[in-house]
Parts: sequence; structure tokens; C-alpha cells
Amino acid sequence: MFKRRKRSQQDFSEELKAHLALEADQLRKEGLGERDAGDAAHRKFGNIVSAEETFYEASRWIWLEQLRQDIRYSFRQLRQSKGFTSVAVLTLALGIGANTSVFSLVHAVMLQNLPVVNPAQLFRLGDGGNCCVIGGYQGRFSIYSYPLYLYLRDHTPEFESMAAFQAGLPHFSVRRAGVQGLPDPFVGDFVSGNYFSMFGIRAVAGRTIQPDDDRVNAPNVAVMSYRAWQQHYALDPSVIGSTFVISGSNFTIVGVTPPGFFGDTLRSDPPDFWLPLAAEPVVRGQNSLLHRSDDYWLYIIGRLKVGANPSKVEAEVNLELKQWLVAQAGSDPSEKDRQSVAKQHITLAPAGGGVAHLQEGYADGLRLLMTASGLVLLIACANIANLLLARRTAGRIQGSIRLALGAPRHRLIRQTLVESLLLALLGGAAGIFVAFAGTRAILMLAFRDASYVPIQASPSLPVMGFAFLLSLVTGIVFGAVPAWISARFDPAEALRGANRSTGNRSTLPQKSLVVLQAALSLVLLVYAGLLTKSLRNLEHQQYGFDTTGRVMVRVQPAFAGYSPERLQGVYRQLEQRLPQISGVRSASFALYSPMNDMNWSSGIVIEGRPPRDAGGHGYSSSWDRVSPGYFETIGTRLLRGRAIDDRDTPNSRFVAVVNQTFVKKYFPNEEPLGKRFGLQQPGDYEIVGVVEDAKYIDARGAAWPTFFIPFLQMTPSDWTKSGLARSNYIEDIQLRVAASAKDLEQSIRRTIAEIDPNLTVLKVRSFSDQLSGNFNRERLLARLTALFGFLALAVASVGLYGITAYSVVRRTSEIGVRIALGASRSDVAGMVVRSALLQTALGLAIGIPAAIAGARVLANQLYGIQPTDPLMLGLATLLLAACALVAGLIPGLRAASIDPIRALRTE
Repeated sequence: MFKRRKRSQQDFSEELKAHLALEADQLRKEGLGERDAGDAAHRKFGNIVSAEETFYEASRWIWLEQLRQDIRYSFRQLRQSKGFTSVAVLTLALGIGANTSVFSLVHAVMLQNLPVVNPAQLFRLGDGGNCCVIGGYQGRFSIYSYPLYLYLRDHTPEFESMAAFQAGLPHFSVRRAGVQGLPDPFVGDFVSGNYFSMFGIRAVAGRTIQPDDDRVNAPNVAVMSYRAWQQHYALDPSVIGSTFVISGSNFTIVGVTPPGFFGDTLRSDPPDFWLPLAAEPVVRGQNSLLHRSDDYWLYIIGRLKVGANPSKVEAEVNLELKQWLVAQAGSDPSEKDRQSVAKQHITLAPAGGGVAHLQEGYADGLRLLMTASGLVLLIACANIANLLLARRTAGRIQGSIRLALGAPRHRLIRQTLVESLLLALLGGAAGIFVAFAGTRAILMLAFRDASYVPIQASPSLPVMGFAFLLSLVTGIVFGAVPAWISARFDPAEALRGANRSTGNRSTLPQKSLVVLQAALSLVLLVYAGLLTKSLRNLEHQQYGFDTTGRVMVRVQPAFAGYSPERLQGVYRQLEQRLPQISGVRSASFALYSPMNDMNWSSGIVIEGRPPRDAGGHGYSSSWDRVSPGYFETIGTRLLRGRAIDDRDTPNSRFVAVVNQTFVKKYFPNEEPLGKRFGLQQPGDYEIVGVVEDAKYIDARGAAWPTFFIPFLQMTPSDWTKSGLARSNYIEDIQLRVAASAKDLEQSIRRTIAEIDPNLTVLKVRSFSDQLSGNFNRERLLARLTALFGFLALAVASVGLYGITAYSVVRRTSEIGVRIALGASRSDVAGMVVRSALLQTALGLAIGIPAAIAGARVLANQLYGIQPTDPLMLGLATLLLAACALVAGLIPGLRAASIDPIRALRTE
């Protein structure tokens, strides 16, 4: 296009020259001489240069060529100012990179759909996160039993298909049939036969699970994830059709899912294997949940037919739910059951992004991080604007001359904006590399205990688009004020006093930006201080157990089909052999251990009490099964009575140990020892001891009422109930080890494998790491906010230093006069420092109220600290003031060293 424009302009010039030549020839024929004919032709034709300019400006593409000129000019200016360009690009790279890395996580967690066909058609029945097995009425239903799923599927024709899958992912022990060695732990999922077809997922090798696989007595089949196939079996094609032993039963691998498919939910450590729901009894034996109407353990997602109205479908499934619940209550439901059924509700929620586990957990934190990173970028923009203002003010002579020579002001404005946009785009390009590293760091902080997270650290196309748009907006934001200053140059005034100080008015925009930086920096520093102190309070509170010198072993038992006698033999061996491992001082095991993201709770019946209290509420409590030595091993103090010990066998009297909260809630003014309660019958368990409160699931709240009972103490009828029977399967082993113990993991794994090969070790970690894993989200917020806060402080300090140093340079002559007239050097230094501190003080005056108001938004993120904590506010203020003092003192000392003679000579 530019070549065509050049040819067109050349053609026009050549045509003008041809007309002149013809006119000159005609005049020569009329008798004029050679020179006179040429001059006369020029006079008759007019100003050729003006005609060429008129032709040039008449082109509709002139703005594009002028833009090209402005871009070339801006590149030349940036290349000549390498120091300025480097500082500006680095500052923008940090700001844009921080925002892009946070947006990468926001996009993956909050905005991205599942990699499935037509995700907009997918709707989930329920919008809650109930997990993993519950019973009774839910109020807002979001988790279902298998019989209820079948009823809803068969009675809601508005869905093309409706699939069910397990709410909590089970762990499987897996080994290839015929291969010697211990099984490996894998994450699995039980799904309905139409699960993959409902999502529109086709196998990359073999086939997926089909409806015929999900029926009684169908051959056992499984589908493997591409990641497991690649990492554990090196993409071996012979895996397809091979037999694998999964949790003790043989399954044929019929296919492998596509590489991008991670299941129905974005979560860390997604499934490695998918099994049909019909295979759940094969894996769990008598503990199967499949045909139990009163055990809810499945999520449901359906694909609506095209044109179906979600509101009408929601009303229909709610009617079906109530009909089913009434039928379950019997032919003559009580009035209370009728009232409870009337309160049950299903919300039909869009499920294009799957089940929103991560969204619910990280939504508030991600919004906070986006706000914090946005403030950092705003501070960076203010800093770059200051640098550009300094450049524009220093180049006011050149700009004034251009205006005096007729340059239009809009060209100066456009050149300034073009330079700003180029800087921003360069900073954005560099910010992509910062974002790549930043996203990886964020993922490591957010999912520290995970072995795999299905979120790509490399920027995707939407993330790249976000970075590009952010760069454009950033360039306009920090280029707007310098462009406005460029448009206000007065040629006459600038040329009259080009080198004179123009007073404080010329630096007012720059000082205002410094004030803004100081205010925003204070807000971020206060946020960082509050979140860091909150995290420290969470981690170092009194938990009721001791993490020092403790190791936790997470196991997956494949005990389906084990008799109580066989289980007792396994547990007896664990009690005998675990303490024999070198370096182990004591050992115990439990259904679950503290702060391991598990909790069992149930209604209880207290002997001598009516089933409900005066308010009409039943009694309930959390509970755990533990082995002898459990409380000693985890460091929970026994307060009264005795702990569970070797006397408590399946054939001895049934006993329980309760915590302080249990006593305060149910026996506030009574002696608890000797009292009896039960899960089904009032006299099942006798309280023999009281231990101190310990937090097991909720680090922010008080300890829950909890009782502890021995393994295998169950009535014969209880063994027929899948939930109660399954409570005798251990999932955690606790070891108290010597400080000098080394390389325990191999010894632990070997010993447990020798005791029972169906007891697969999933994870070995310290108790402190297990506790710390509960605060990954809080740690992510605290550390990133602290990083953003100190980054903002550094940028603001550099900006304050820059404007102060620039002010000293501009006022060199004035300072020289002051010194020549008798001002002491300390007075000069004090004058400069006071100016810097004044700007900071103005920033504090704005920032302190803003920080107090904004901190209230953090209230639900804090623990053990008030949003208006004066200590954090004071520390942030002192830190900002100290940095301002240093930023002002360096230019102040430089001003104090000015030689008045040299300063006056420069005037």
C-alpha cells in the first residue's frame, strides 16, 4: 500500500513537471528565452510544492502513513534512551505479568468450560458441594443415591441424557495382572454407563464405558486416563484389552480417554481410572452403596435437549424429587416428614465448567488477587507516566519549536500516545514470560500437595488476548497525562525561558501521581500484613495435638470381603510391628486423623434422654475409630479417666472417649464418666475418658463435639450396615518418631506391605505438612499479596526518588542561589526531604482511610485479627515513611553538594 502511495505521488509530480515543460515550450515558441520561459511557466502554474502537499494530504490513507512515521520516530526515541526504556519495560513487565498470571488462574478456574461437546447444554442437578456420603434431608439437594438418580433419569425426558458419578474420588490399588510387585495407588471414579457419551468424549484408543457395561453381572471393565497411560505405561498399546487388578478384582482396560479430558470437575489429582457404577459392589463388597436409597453419594449432570426451558425443567425435577421422597417415607408419612419433604429443593445450575469445587474454594481469593495485581499495575502506570512527563518536560523546547513551525498539536499528542503504546506492548511481551513463571509459582502455592493439576502454566490464546488488551489499556492510561501536557506547550513562553525553573506548577501532575502511588502502596501493604498475620494465627493456634516429630501415613485398604476376625488379625500385626520400625517411638492408626479433610458424623442417642432436646433438635456428634495409643501418638492430652487401650477388643464392653466440647454440650453439669450413649441404641458405648479438644476439620472454628471408639466394636446387626461396617477400615496411620530418624518411608512401606498387600500406602508425610496443606489458599493469598505489596512499595519508592531527583535537577540554579545567599547545606537537604515527605504524607492521608475501608472486605479471609488492626496499619505506615525518607534523602544530599558557582554558570 505504501509503495502504491509512493508511485501515485511520483506520478503526480511527474505529471506536474510534464505540464510545466509543455507550458515552457509554448512560451519559448512565443519568443521567450529558455530561462524566462521556465520562470514564466512556474509563475503561471503556481506553487508546485504546495500542490504536491495538497495532493498528499488529500489521500484517505495519509493517517496510516503518518502513524507509520510516528511509530518509526517513537522506536528511534526509545532506542536512543536505553536506560529509560529498560526501566519502563521492566516495570510494565512486572505489572502486566502479575495480572496475566493471576488471570491465567482465573480463566482456568472461573471461566473455562470442560473440554466436552456443547458445554452450554450441560446442567447440574444441584449447586452445592456436599461430599462424600450423607443421609437424610439436605434442604438444597446436590448429592443423590443411585435409586434416586435412576428415578430422575427415567422421569425427565427433557434431558437427552443424564449421567451420575461419585461425589468423592476413591483411591484404587492397581497392578497389571501377571506383574509381580506391590500395587500402585491411583485415583478413580465410578460413573454411569452413559457418562462419556453424555459429555461427547471419544476414546483416543479403544472405547469408553458403554451403557451395557453398567448393568448387573456385566464383565468388569475400566477406562484409563491418557496421563496415566503415558506416565505409567509409556503409551503401551497392549494395555488396551489387558487385565488389571483394581482393589483386588480383575478389570479389563477397554480404552483411554483423550489427552485433554480430566473428568467432570476441575480439581487437583483428577481420576486415573473410570469404572462403571455397576462395578462398585465388586470393589466394595458388603460395604456397597449402590442400591441403598438412603445413602447419597452421586453427583448428576445432564444434557438438556435443544429448546428445553431450564426453569420448567427445574420445576419438574423438584416435583419428581418430592414424589420420590414421599414414596420413601412410606405409605403413611408423618406430618414432620411431609414438612421436611416440602422444604427440599433442586437448583438446576449450568455445568459447562463442571462441578464447581475449585470455583467455590478460590473465588474470593482470586478476586482479591486480581484487585491486588491491578493496584500494582496502576502504580506501575503512574510511575511510567512520571517518567514520560519528565521526558516531555525536558523536551519542551523541541516541542515548542515544532509548534512554532506549524506542527498541529494533535500530531504531538499522537506521537506521545504512540510512544506510550509501544512501551506498553514491549512491556506486555516481556510480561508474557513473567506470567509463565508466575503462573507456575501460583500453581505450586495453590496446590502444594498435589501431584498433578489440569491447568496449563503456558499462556493460552484467551490469556494472550488478555495480556494484549491490558497492554493497550495500560499504554493509554499512563500516556494520557503526558499527551495532555504535550498539547499545552506554549511556544513563546518556552522559547523565552527554556532553561529557567518554571516553579512547582510544572511538576504538579508528577507529584500528584507520586501521591497516588503512595496511597495505593499503603493499601497493598496493609492487605499483605493482615493476610500474613492471619495465616500465622491459623498455623500457630492451639490445635489440641502436637505435630512435632509425627509422621502421617495415608493408606487405601482393599478390605472388601474381609471378616471381622481377619481385620482383627491385620490390626494386631500393625500394633505389634509398626513400633518395631527403627526410629519409631509409638504408633497408632485411625479411621481418619486430624486436619486430613475427613469427618464422620452421626446422630446419637443418649441413655436416659428423650430422642430430641427441648428445642426439638436431635443429638449429633462427629466420631472417629482409633487404636490403642492413638492420643499419645498425636499428642492429645487425656484429662479424665482412661484412653482406649488393649483391653478394648471386639468382645469386651463397648467404650468411648469424648472430648471437652462433647461434655460441655451434653453433660454440662454432670460427671461424664460412666454415662452411656449410642449410634442406634442408647447404651451402645460407655464413656471411660475425656480428652482435650482438638480441631479435626475446621481450623477457623471451635472444636466440634467428638467421640472416639475402638475398631471392630460393633453389634452383629451393625456389620450389615455398609456405612458402619466401612468405618472399621483404617485410612490413616500415625507414627511418633525420634528426631534422628532418617529415611523412614521405605521402611514404612515395606512393613505395611508385609503385613497385608491389600493395604496400599498412598502418601507419607509429616504431621506438620498435613496441617500446613489445609492452608494452601490462605498461603497463596498472603504470599502473593505480600509480593504485590513490596513490589508496589519498590515501584512507588523509585517513582518518588525519580520525581525528587528530577526536581533537584530542574531547580539547580535556584538551589545555587540559595546556597550563595547563605542557606546551609542541611537546610537545602531538609527542603528536598520535606518535599518528598509531604507527598508521602498526602498519600498516607488518602491511603489510610482507603486501607481501612478496603480491609473490611477482607474480614471473611482473616482469622484472629481485626480488619482495622492498628499494629498492621502502623507498621505499613512506618515502612512507607521509611522508604520515602530514603528516596528523598539521596537527592537531598545531592542537592546539598551543589556548587553555587557552577549552578549559576549553567543559567
